[in-house]
Amino acid sequence: MKQEVQSTAHSKKNTMQKTISLKFLLYALYPMLFAALLFSSPELKTIPLHIGSKQFVVEIADTEEKHLRGLMFREFIPDNFGMLFVYGEEEYRSMWMKNCRVHLDIIFLDANKKVINMYINVPPCEMEPCRTYVSKSPVKYVLELRGNLAKELKLKPGDTIFFILDK
Repeated sequence: MKQEVQSTAHSKKNTMQKTISLKFLLYALYPMLFAALLFSSPELKTIPLHIGSKQFVVEIADTEEKHLRGLMFREFIPDNFGMLFVYGEEEYRSMWMKNCRVHLDIIFLDANKKVINMYINVPPCEMEPCRTYVSKSPVKYVLELRGNLAKELKLKPGDTIFFILDK
C-alpha cells in the first residue's frame, strides 16, 4: 500500500512538472507567435532571425511586388518583428520610406549576412520626392526593424545576423 501511494505521488509530480514545462514553453513562445499572426501579411512567409541572443520573426520579401510594398501602411512594429528583403544577386540597393507610418532601422547585409551599413530611426517620408537610403557596397539582403532597435542592440557594421532561408 505504501509503495502504491509513493508511485501515485511520483506520477502526480511528473504530471505537474510536465504541465509547468508546457506552460513555460507556451509563455516563452507566445510573443513570437502573437507577432507572427498579428503583424505579418498572410501572403508573406516568416522565418526566425537572430541578432546576438535576441530572436525575431521576420517576413520575407522576395519578389518585386513584396519589395515595393515592404512595411508600408503598418501602424506599429513590435520589438521582435521585422522584414527581410531578399534579392537574387548582390548589388547596390536603395530603400525609401514612402507610405511608411513608423520610424524604421534599415540594415544592409551582404551575401554572408554581415552588416555593411545601416540607417537608424529613419522617419516616414512626409513629402515627395522621398529620400532614398543607399547601401555602401553591393548587398543581398536588407533588414528593416522598429526604429532605434539596432542602436539598442548595439548592432554595428561587420556584425553577422543569423537566419536560414528555404531554397
